[in-house]
Amino acid sequence: MSDANQPQSVADAQSGNWVDRYFPDWLKPYARLARWDRPIGFWLLFWPCTWGLGLAAIAKPERGFDFPAAIMMLIGAVLMRGAGCTFNDIVDRDIDMQVARTRSRPIPSGAVTSRDALAFLVAQALLASVVLFQFNRFTVLAGVASLVLVAIYPFMKRITWWPQLFLGLAFSYGALVGWSSQSAGLAMPALLAYFGTILWVIGYDTIYALQDVEDDALIGVKSTALLFGSKARLIVSGFYAAAYVLWLAAATLAGAGIVFAVFSLVAAGLLAWQVQTLDAEVEGNALARFKSNHYVGIALVLAMLADWVW
Repeated sequence: MSDANQPQSVADAQSGNWVDRYFPDWLKPYARLARWDRPIGFWLLFWPCTWGLGLAAIAKPERGFDFPAAIMMLIGAVLMRGAGCTFNDIVDRDIDMQVARTRSRPIPSGAVTSRDALAFLVAQALLASVVLFQFNRFTVLAGVASLVLVAIYPFMKRITWWPQLFLGLAFSYGALVGWSSQSAGLAMPALLAYFGTILWVIGYDTIYALQDVEDDALIGVKSTALLFGSKARLIVSGFYAAAYVLWLAAATLAGAGIVFAVFSLVAAGLLAWQVQTLDAEVEGNALARFKSNHYVGIALVLAMLADWVW
């Protein structure tokens, strides 16, 4: 393969990431298609799963936190996030050609054909199903039902100003899956955690979408970042505040006490820092605040574990 044909890095991936450094050239385009070079996405899909597990552990301390289930859910999150991104890129290939940040992605750049991307999508989905079928029937059915949300999300930016809501409905599903994997059903703590997580996703994906507002406006793609305009920071603050209140209510109903309330303030502080320091005019500012939600996820699960231990 000549240097001119070597797979190139994707514009919105960190330079020198592990895919660029260590993966063979033939695999790099597929790794980029699944966003393995940008792990923040699967972490944001995974952390709600641990919250569901954490709430279940608080509700029944004698059963404890199911670490093996968490490992399986992490594997599932990597696979399903990869499958979702692959599907999204197949659907959005024409749009991605028109956006500076995304035109270097594998399909619009020509590194992967749509047909090969579809085969890769099916392979990831089949492996994810193997993980899902390790859980009880209710959780399996819930996981299968979530595929409807995954399937419709890429089309929402064409028809509604609220595609972030539909991303939230899909990306927050782990809160339900984590809880149901332990109880074979749902209860109010899991539902409150799910609704809170939806608001969190709307908030952080609005911040992420601030990077593309000019291109999106030019090509007619809708987003909450465009809808909120100059009030984006204020409105995201409201979503984040409501998300935290719902998380606190979910944990309290599950049986958490002062330990969770105190430790979860770390997550609240991180959310407050995001909106206080958000400046979309500064290059990299919005992306850094978006990525910091990884630590929000860590902080919340550690708060739940701390409450379970104490």
